[in-house]
Amino acid sequence: MKKIVIVGGSKGIGNAVLNQQLQNNIVYNLSRTIPDIKHPNLFHFSVDVLQDNLPELDNIDSLIYCPGSINLKPIHSLSIEDFKNDFEINVIGAVKVIQKYLPVIKKGVEPSILLFSTVAVKLGMPFHVSTATSKSAIEGLVKSLGAELAGIIRVNAIAPTITETSLSASILRNERMKENMKERHPMKNYLQTNEVAQMVNFLISENAKSISGQIISMDYGLISFKL
Repeated sequence: MKKIVIVGGSKGIGNAVLNQQLQNNIVYNLSRTIPDIKHPNLFHFSVDVLQDNLPELDNIDSLIYCPGSINLKPIHSLSIEDFKNDFEINVIGAVKVIQKYLPVIKKGVEPSILLFSTVAVKLGMPFHVSTATSKSAIEGLVKSLGAELAGIIRVNAIAPTITETSLSASILRNERMKENMKERHPMKNYLQTNEVAQMVNFLISENAKSISGQIISMDYGLISFKL
């Protein structure tokens, strides 16, 4: 039974990851809100990772950082504070958590760190400039940290296309918009949280022991195909 830290496991993709990992592992959830589930394998810490001191943990095998943002505005409508906020949520929070728990993770069993990017880093999308900028930094972090920790800790990221969560509710707010979004993808679908959770489960498992420094696209063909 592994011991896994999930940052942001109360909502969206993080919540799907939390629910899946609880089946076989001990999960430490760090988030501002309490997950809507009680389980003997779940230990929740109510913290804002950007503002609060992080809890002391003795044993960690995997760290999964899930917080993200969808700040869709034209650049003239974005303030410098918007860029700073997105960077803090996506990058500074991840760095703070990694620095805090790195000495513990190094002692873990087949240890790994998993972060999240977005398809908007590789595929230029209008109005994604702030989100794509901060997630580009995540991809650089994965590559550099993966090299620094090669042979010690595996470091990867998942870059999903739009996923049905509360963050994307305004983009997928009715059936017509959902159908239009499916049509934009060559494989005629978009992601559900359980699909991403399954990929997370693979990437932190021993089955992925040869994989590090990688950005795994889950895009239903959006950046892979032009039909």
